[in-house]
Amino acid sequence: MTHAVIVNDRQQYALWPNGTGLPEGWQATGWTGGEQACLDRIAELWKDGRPAPVRRAVAEDAARPAVQLLATPRLWMREVLPEEAGQITEGGTAGLEWLGGAPSAETRIAAKMLTRAAGAGVHVPGWGMYLLLRTQDARVVGAMGFHGPPSDGSAEIGFDLNGEARGQGYATEALGELAAWSLRQDKVDTVVATTTEDNVASQRVMERAGFELLPERDPEGLFVYRLTR
Repeated sequence: MTHAVIVNDRQQYALWPNGTGLPEGWQATGWTGGEQACLDRIAELWKDGRPAPVRRAVAEDAARPAVQLLATPRLWMREVLPEEAGQITEGGTAGLEWLGGAPSAETRIAAKMLTRAAGAGVHVPGWGMYLLLRTQDARVVGAMGFHGPPSDGSAEIGFDLNGEARGQGYATEALGELAAWSLRQDKVDTVVATTTEDNVASQRVMERAGFELLPERDPEGLFVYRLTR
């Protein structure tokens, strides 16, 4: 049996039995031959092993000023630059593809806070806003970040996830990673996050990430969750 080398629109390559119908979204490259010859050809064509959107996102990051980049099994967490925050504040995409088409209202508010902090000269790199990019397709599924640099050994985190991405564990993954990064920094021994009493989903995210609920609420009546070293 001969085989064909096929490719999809994300520039992923695969081996397929020659003469059979192609799966949806795939097309022939014109290369056919024995199984091993086709596998060798795929190795030549697809040396990176990642989908094209992920390769482009990583390459674009490399060309930008240095940013903090974290990773979980399913997410890239990339720090937002102040100029990008300005674009997001106005509903722009900052050159990225977003699940749902555009940033949410909550994410735009967070971006505006970063823009104001940068304008006031109090933004500290690393302690701002991060976009959560799904590694499978490089789409932004939400945002997470700090309410400013640490104070008295404590850093506060907030997050927002696109509705289509909720219920899949992304927020828990990202919160665990960002909190762990925080606690590895000098003079930070506590990470806190707040939520409303009726936001059970956020409460569960914090609990799964290892945060504990404090007995007292904050001055605005919000539940306060804490993670320590």
